[in-house]
Amino acid sequence: MACYLSHAKTGGYSGALGLAEDTSDAAVACRQVGPITFKDKIDKQDEVFNARSSFLFKHVRVVRMVDVKRNTLVYLVYSDKIIEGSPKNSVTAVPVPTNQAVPPCSSTAILC
Repeated sequence: MACYLSHAKTGGYSGALGLAEDTSDAAVACRQVGPITFKDKIDKQDEVFNARSSFLFKHVRVVRMVDVKRNTLVYLVYSDKIIEGSPKNSVTAVPVPTNQAVPPCSSTAILC
């Protein structure tokens, strides 16, 4: 599986120095590009990526969720701090082949 993330970056001198506040615009797209395999059980919801998008506080985060009923992996990208404008997010879903069930979540997961 391959996931592609796009998020706005502020340019100029302050952007280059990492001092500018990036907007909350982000998008994610995930596609199956080969066989899907699972090494271990996975949680129903887990943060799989995060990157800083401002000097101090703001991050862009990608969360993976499992839709057990539809045997699908769902990915959501969002910003954890809104500076101006409305919150923006994006979601994508990758169905797991019907002959392969997503492994049940680990016993230590809160959402199991």
